[in-house]
Amino acid sequence: MRLRADLTLLLVAFLWGGAFVAQRVAGQSGSVYFFNAARFALAFLLLLPFLRRRSFPVAAWPWVALAGSVLFIATAFQQAGMKTTTAANAGFITSLYVVLVPLVLFLFWRESPSPLTLWALGMALTGAYLLSGSGKFELHWGDFLELIGAFFWAFHVVLLGKVASRYDALSFSVGQLLVSALWNALAGLLWEHWMVTAVWTWLGAVAYTAVFSLAMGYTLQIWAQRHTPPSDAALILSLESVFAAISGWIVLGERLTPVQVLGAGLIFLAVLVSQWPMLQMHLTLTKHTAEEQYDVARDP
Repeated sequence: MRLRADLTLLLVAFLWGGAFVAQRVAGQSGSVYFFNAARFALAFLLLLPFLRRRSFPVAAWPWVALAGSVLFIATAFQQAGMKTTTAANAGFITSLYVVLVPLVLFLFWRESPSPLTLWALGMALTGAYLLSGSGKFELHWGDFLELIGAFFWAFHVVLLGKVASRYDALSFSVGQLLVSALWNALAGLLWEHWMVTAVWTWLGAVAYTAVFSLAMGYTLQIWAQRHTPPSDAALILSLESVFAAISGWIVLGERLTPVQVLGAGLIFLAVLVSQWPMLQMHLTLTKHTAEEQYDVARDP
């Protein structure tokens, strides 16, 4: 079961990485809110039949509304950044959420980060700076938007970890998808004046991200994280940035300069460093468990 869960998370990382290409293609249309509204609404409709009258207490509704609102903000910044950055950049910068989680915990829950986490944060920010430069040391606007989005992704991860475990996972997921869809639809009506030009390309991007990235990806993630430690999950899911770069290269012909490769490497290393204490703890527990099983098997 553990191996199956890890392989499932690897599939989720692949689906999420490929979604950056679809979002990059959709970003060329100029739509942010209408695109997000369409894909979140479709994902909501796809998951709705699986609820089967599951109980969902009224006390959970404010948390669902908050999680859906944060998801709306995170995806808005991410999709807006797609207009002027590459799928590879967006993938690697978004992966900073793994490193930013301790910062969010400190700012909103007063949980102090370790010195190792601060080192990882510094490495990640340096990597993002190099990755955005395309050989020149300057921060592009799209990369800056992705960086803001990564902070809200981190807040969303922490929020789910703090409250979502109290309630039915699928109901919570469906609820936040609906909230995000409604916010995006409202924002699109207020601030976007947009008409679809390449309608089939746009609909294809909506369908891919709704089916594979949102509906399937979130559902598989919820199942897999019940059978694998958080340290393993974070490390495997961080590979979405690698898959984003590979997908951008194969599908869109995007290339990384040597400076950008160095920046991407620093971000990936920072993700590994930030997760090292949990991974070390997990390895220690696994070793102790194996030793105990060996002692039991040896003694008659």
